[in-house]
Amino acid sequence: PAALDAAARARGVEIRLNASVSRILVRHGRAVGVCLESGQTISAKAVLSNADPKRTFLDLVDSDDLPAEFLAAVRRIKMHGAAMKVNCAVSELPRWTAAPETPGPHHRGSAYVGPSIEYVEEAFADAKQGRPSEHPWLEVVTQSVLDPSVAPPGKHTLSIYVQYTPYHLSSGSWEDRRESYGDRVIETLAEYAPNVTKAILAREVVTPLDLERRFALTEAHQSHGEMGPDQFFSFRPVPGWANYRMPVRGLYLCGAGAHPGGGVSGAPGYNGAHAVLEDWKDLKAR
Repeated sequence: PAALDAAARARGVEIRLNASVSRILVRHGRAVGVCLESGQTISAKAVLSNADPKRTFLDLVDSDDLPAEFLAAVRRIKMHGAAMKVNCAVSELPRWTAAPETPGPHHRGSAYVGPSIEYVEEAFADAKQGRPSEHPWLEVVTQSVLDPSVAPPGKHTLSIYVQYTPYHLSSGSWEDRRESYGDRVIETLAEYAPNVTKAILAREVVTPLDLERRFALTEAHQSHGEMGPDQFFSFRPVPGWANYRMPVRGLYLCGAGAHPGGGVSGAPGYNGAHAVLEDWKDLKAR
């Protein structure tokens, strides 16, 4: 992000932080800018939304400015988030029972806890019933091995990506279950790296509800919509609107809700930007 920031600013881009958009301004069927939560208005020839399709079209654009069938399709987008994170500061690296060398090459990448297809299927079966997985699938990363600057000398960072944790719970709330389920995640990890429990100096449990609030991810879905055959290619974000240009002229979708979806490829933004460039002369003329 720092490299992208520097490259953009070097080319005259202005980047504003803590400047939430409350509304996309539409006049005569065309996007003409945005209104910030502060009340400030910013005019523009084109507006690109990196927010998910539901947040963009159900929250930021007036429904009167969009075709009814388009809105209905957006409402049908499946966005049932099923993941969360537990971030930890630790006094030592996890000592994996299966790979005791510490530090070892496995600390420089991702380590996965999902010992069998049956294990993963059982974890998903819990989530389908609205329950956080009793035996969750985990992805564990120790970033400080590759970049020591992110932790004090002799200490480390450890992040755990957890599946499956449904946004919609069948009982209780994520506010109530946050710490107890964080305990369950650590217990699961300790079955494979027993030293972890005592090594934790501090932890942060980021529930699906936290992901929605912190990153404006509708239903905590990091890919802005499920990545399945019915929401891929020409069906993303919805059928008929897969070329980044949206029903409001001058409004473009450039986030993971557009083709080819999530996965940190940068492709939706690249493609969305090129759609704007192709239209730019015509947009200026109007």
